[in-house]
Amino acid sequence: MNKSLITNIIALALTIGGYISEQPIIFTLGLFALSGAVTNWLAVHMLFEKVPLLYGSGVIPARFEEFKAAIRHLMMEQFFTEQNIDRFLSDSSGKASTINLAPVIDKVDLSPAFDNLVSVIENSSFGGMLAMVGGSAALEPMREPFIEKMKLSIKDISESEQFNTLLRNELEQPNMIAGMRDKVSDIIEKRLNELTPQLVKEIVQEMIKQHLGWLVVWGGIFGGVIGVIAALLNMM
Repeated sequence: MNKSLITNIIALALTIGGYISEQPIIFTLGLFALSGAVTNWLAVHMLFEKVPLLYGSGVIPARFEEFKAAIRHLMMEQFFTEQNIDRFLSDSSGKASTINLAPVIDKVDLSPAFDNLVSVIENSSFGGMLAMVGGSAALEPMREPFIEKMKLSIKDISESEQFNTLLRNELEQPNMIAGMRDKVSDIIEKRLNELTPQLVKEIVQEMIKQHLGWLVVWGGIFGGVIGVIAALLNMM
């Protein structure tokens, strides 16, 4: 049971109990608490659901295009700015950061490089000698060692300061950063175009509805306090 339902049940129980026992303070406390809790519960409900005859209800799904535009603006103007991209490419001291390309290099298939090397040897002056010892098949046992050595060499190059400085300088070119922002913008735009009013409602609902339940709780509490004050003033 959620906090909103519990609050309404308690307020209703106090209202009924006060009415049956003819206790005006308890009755007024419960009645005001119930009115405050129900009003706030209805307000929260109206954010997400369209209620017939109540203008302005269902505002979140009704305004989902504006939510999408706001999300896009937030992502592009707060996160993926040129300054933030430049900061990403630098360390905290502003020096060129080392970009770890090792995971990418490990996944690269370097077999074509070995095949091209064999082709070069076959078409060179060593081609005849290679044919005498079995042709390209004689070099096949060297494929895996060659690939491993090539990957190690490429990793060493990618980790050098000179390479990272050159790479960063290229990435910091205005046209490169603009291109990166355009690609990010396209990705965000495509994802946002997949959103529907129902999906936007569910996203927002998941984020804030649990916390909005406290509005119902405090509505019941403040309504109850006002009810007690009203009952006491009526008895004076």
